[in-house]
Amino acid sequence: MRHFTYTFTLLSALLLSWTAEAAGFEFLGPQGDWDVFADKKSNASVCYIASVPSKASHTDKRGDIYVLVTIRKSEGLKDVVSFHQGYPLDKSKDVQVTIGSANFKLFASGETAWTYETKDDQRLVKMMKAGATMNAVGISTRGTKTTDTYSLKGISAAYAAMRNACS
Repeated sequence: MRHFTYTFTLLSALLLSWTAEAAGFEFLGPQGDWDVFADKKSNASVCYIASVPSKASHTDKRGDIYVLVTIRKSEGLKDVVSFHQGYPLDKSKDVQVTIGSANFKLFASGETAWTYETKDDQRLVKMMKAGATMNAVGISTRGTKTTDTYSLKGISAAYAAMRNACS
């Protein structure tokens, strides 16, 4: 099982990197369990950090699973957090994100979950930088409950590299 988890994580990270390259983003490098990307077409007006779960449930019928923290400099947006669950989410149910004792509710839109308020993004990023692991629990349109566990190792360094690339 450990080999499967490692292989799944490695393949997901490679796919995320290749997808970013195809979309015109440059892979700036890894920082622990997080990767840093910058838009190479528009002078780094969009940068993001990404990670795949170290552990995920019900992966056999899911697409790509990852979390992003994004800066959109030209739009004045920073610390935009999104969770891509890899399946259509039940939009009547919140995705629950937990870091230690901190809990966050995110709304579902398609296969992605977003915070309700900008201040929630900022609080979530602050907790991510202070935490060790993060869990995201979502419910599909079919009623399947999934739990994804993310390592937060390296997020502070990845975040700093992203901010530097988009400054």
